[in-house]
Amino acid sequence: MIRSEILKEIAPIIRDHLVVCNIGLPSQELHMIDDQPTNFYMLGTMGLSSSIGFGVALAQDKPVISIDGDGSVLTNLGTLPTIANNATGNFTLLIIDNGSYGSTGDQPTYAGKKTSLAAVAKACGCETVIEVQDKDLGPVLQDAINSDEMTVIVCKCDSGNIKLPVITLDPVVIRHRFMEAVKA
Repeated sequence: MIRSEILKEIAPIIRDHLVVCNIGLPSQELHMIDDQPTNFYMLGTMGLSSSIGFGVALAQDKPVISIDGDGSVLTNLGTLPTIANNATGNFTLLIIDNGSYGSTGDQPTYAGKKTSLAAVAKACGCETVIEVQDKDLGPVLQDAINSDEMTVIVCKCDSGNIKLPVITLDPVVIRHRFMEAVKA
C-alpha cells in the first residue's frame, strides 16, 4: 500500500477526532479523501506535525492523532524525546514510513535504509511504540486511540504518490475551523 491508500483505510477511524496532518501530499490526500473541520492540514513547516499535534493534546482532553512521515520526523527528531518525557494519554503519533520524502519526489530517507524510527522512539523514552505493516494498521490505530497511553505507531508502507491539486482552503480558514472543533 502507498500512503494515500492507508489514509483511505483509516479515514473512518480518525474522522471523529482531532487530526494534525503532515505538510504536502499527506495533507492534500487527507483533504481529498475525507475533509473534516477536525483536520488541521499543515501547509508549511515541515517536521512540525508531531510537535503541533502534541501541543494540542496537552492543551485539551480530546484524542489527537498526528499523522507524520518518516522524512518529517527525521527533520525534527527533537519531537520524540519531548513527547516521551511529557507523555499524555490522548496523543497518538502515526508515522507513515514509506522510506522517502514523498512530497518532494520520493528521495530516499534514512528510515528506508538503516535507521529504525521505532527503535529511535523507544531510545527517546516513548513507552508504547508499535511498528506495523500497512495492511495491519487499522486495528492497531483504533486500539491506540481507545487506550489511555501515548502511542507511537510506525506504519511501514510502499513509497509512491498520487497526483493531486493543492489545498485551496485559506490557511486562516483551516486554522479557524480547527480551533472551533477543538472547542466543541
